[in-house]
Amino acid sequence: MPHKPLLATVLGQRQERPPLWIMRQAGRYLPEYRETRKSAGNFLELCYTPDLAVEVTLQPLRRFDLDAAILFSDILVIPDALGQSVRFETGEGPVLEALDEKGIDRLDRSGALSHLEPVLETVRRLRASLPPEKTLIGFCGAPWTVATYMLGGRGSPDQAIARRFALQHPAAFERLIDILVETSVDYLAAQLAAGADVVQIFESWALNLDDAAFARQVLEPNRRIVEGLRHRVPGAPVIGFPRGAAGNLRRFAEDTGINALGVDYATPLEFIRTQLPPDLPVQGNLDPLRLVVGGEAMESQVRAILEAWSDRPHIFNLGHGIVPETPIAHVERLIELVKGR
Repeated sequence: MPHKPLLATVLGQRQERPPLWIMRQAGRYLPEYRETRKSAGNFLELCYTPDLAVEVTLQPLRRFDLDAAILFSDILVIPDALGQSVRFETGEGPVLEALDEKGIDRLDRSGALSHLEPVLETVRRLRASLPPEKTLIGFCGAPWTVATYMLGGRGSPDQAIARRFALQHPAAFERLIDILVETSVDYLAAQLAAGADVVQIFESWALNLDDAAFARQVLEPNRRIVEGLRHRVPGAPVIGFPRGAAGNLRRFAEDTGINALGVDYATPLEFIRTQLPPDLPVQGNLDPLRLVVGGEAMESQVRAILEAWSDRPHIFNLGHGIVPETPIAHVERLIELVKGR
């Protein structure tokens, strides 16, 4: 088997220098992505058209010496596959037909994987196209994060609609989470079977929850996905990214059973160094706006991250997705710094 530095790091093997990928590395900061996007018609068509999805997945690897490709798709393909109306409005992001209790009862898992077959075909083509040393990352959204969009109809700074629904309609909320857990296990197992080396679970809204809600809505569904996935794919490598989990990071890592922990940019470097097990692989955590600004504002923090986590398995990444206004030259400089050139 060829050595894949990023996969090895997820599995707990510290590398001489941290492997590197960038969340949303295939995206609007690249002019070639913008050109491809125009030919797709709409965003979901881009996700569901393997020729185009493979192209945009590989674009950043043609430009940059990255250690992994991440499947180009979206966390909201699962609600779409379950029969909920999902569309993407230019300048507004995703818009869904918000669910109520009756809407949850109408969700249908029976054809979800068939609906997602174009995404799985993209994974198969990527596996065949990538150099053997490059890690292929699959992903899904965590049930709580996906549920916030399904219940609220769009993104929200505080997820108030979903939080209130979970408190007022606990039985219906549990039905929704059960559907999302089971569908996510199916989807991730299928991605691994199609050729993904590792999967990441994006818990993008792990903040704004009290202890009881965090346990019920974040910890338990993520734990069930990891457990269910490994029942289907023994030893499946999983990165968990609970953005905003703060003081719950260690609890998340221990309770869910993930291999590696993604860390957002608000997490203090010293907290990771002193409060997490030294053998736990971590991923992160440069502020995307430091990458936009570049220069010393970026470079000093890159060096600080590299130094702080030099004695543990570490995947260098941003602490959230790269933003459209990021200069390509700054990405090139970031890679030089991480690779010690």
